[in-house]
Amino acid sequence: MTEGKVFLVGAGPGDTGLITVRGKQLIDSADAVVYDALANSALLPPGARETGRPELYYVGKRGGSKDSVTQDEINALLIKLAREGKRIVRLKGGDPFVFGRGSEEAQALNDASVTFEVIPGVTAAAYAGIPVTHRTLSTSVTFVTGHEDPAKPDTQTNWSALAKAGGTIVLYMGVKTLSGISDALIKGGMPGEIPAAAIQWATHPRQRTVVATLETIAAKAEEQNITAPVITVIGWSVVLRDELNWFEQRPLFGKRIVVTRATQQAPILSEKLRELGADAIEMPATQIARLDLGPLRNSIDRIGDYDWLIFTSQNAVAIFWEQLLGRGKDSRALAGLKIAAVGPATAGALLEHGITVDVIPQRFVAEGLLEIMRERDDVSGSKVLYITAEGARDVLPSGLREIGAELAIIEAYRTIPDGEGAATLARAIEAGKVDLATFTSASAVRGYIDAVGEDLALKVPAASIGPQTSDALREAGIEVEAEAEESTIDGLVSAVLRAF
Repeated sequence: MTEGKVFLVGAGPGDTGLITVRGKQLIDSADAVVYDALANSALLPPGARETGRPELYYVGKRGGSKDSVTQDEINALLIKLAREGKRIVRLKGGDPFVFGRGSEEAQALNDASVTFEVIPGVTAAAYAGIPVTHRTLSTSVTFVTGHEDPAKPDTQTNWSALAKAGGTIVLYMGVKTLSGISDALIKGGMPGEIPAAAIQWATHPRQRTVVATLETIAAKAEEQNITAPVITVIGWSVVLRDELNWFEQRPLFGKRIVVTRATQQAPILSEKLRELGADAIEMPATQIARLDLGPLRNSIDRIGDYDWLIFTSQNAVAIFWEQLLGRGKDSRALAGLKIAAVGPATAGALLEHGITVDVIPQRFVAEGLLEIMRERDDVSGSKVLYITAEGARDVLPSGLREIGAELAIIEAYRTIPDGEGAATLARAIEAGKVDLATFTSASAVRGYIDAVGEDLALKVPAASIGPQTSDALREAGIEVEAEAEESTIDGLVSAVLRAF
């Protein structure tokens, strides 16, 4: 029997940035991930559902649902996978040992002689601007499960004692029993006017917070349709929310924004939007497919024959560098060449390899680069290696030929439709839960429409990275809410802010 191991990993309260470094490393190296309803699925390795690596097992337990997996079934699954010799991450919302039943799972593993390890997780509250302790308002805190009905004759929680203990009370879950808990605390002597706050989906972009008093919080939560998952904070420190509510004050808080960039490039834009409070929905409209790279390898073997090397995208840089290294060369092979890039993102990709570009336009489009090249006296009669995508516009090549340059054009890749996650996005659009879609290329526009369908695509306004992309959107009938003043990711983010 091969010995496996189970890692009980706390996923944190929801925000993907709040998992520990150790927890994320284990997820990325696991053979199987067993995750529950409150663990953010964005933490799962990209492509796992398609490739089956790692194996994914959803074991969410939602109150009253017939589809819920029982705790005994979860324990048995963990033991089975471990005995198959697998490294298993049991991904649990919050912290495994704070009302997460992680201790029960650990006991079952111990009884079955299965090795396990516990990785703590971050618990929630601070994202609502409510400290659970404060030197002048509350010097103690009690964490209580709210699942238990205080009206039960055999309740394990002494609500009367809690009411008299002072300090802050944090109820985990229990929105359905909140009215009974409030009554029990007031009956035990806690003043009904003490502030209270119910926080739904804490740390997620869809977080909602309702503030009331102990006496009114249950009614107000019901009135505002606050449903699980919820934590409730009861105590005088709730009054600090007006001063400390940083999370919900961010400029894009609550906005659902689609990112249509290719999978490899999407995280940069998504992270910038999330930092501003948005719920970034990644639906890669396109993916990068390499073409026959034999011509590129031949050109690299004769790299000394060229005077200029021109790149118009980060993808072209990545593919060129991959092939350069594959031919046993490095940046020294480019010592005699002048290098041009269409914009700062492409120039930045070259700088990562130690190459500073000689030419970069002020307008980050082919026309801008051509304007600069026309002004130079070292382009006419030169040999230019131009690495681009299949089907790219002919503006730059034809303009360089007019100047008198001799061009070798290498089409290194093509963009093809992707549409991963299109079905989920389509449902969100139909429900009116998408505020804006972002586009960085005309090909992304076409891929997006192919993925979700023309009718749905027209329902969501767009933010565009530049004029060509805007033209493609308008031609498709999609409203352009904002266009980047500078054709960069930061320029696109600024355009998104202007749109709202």
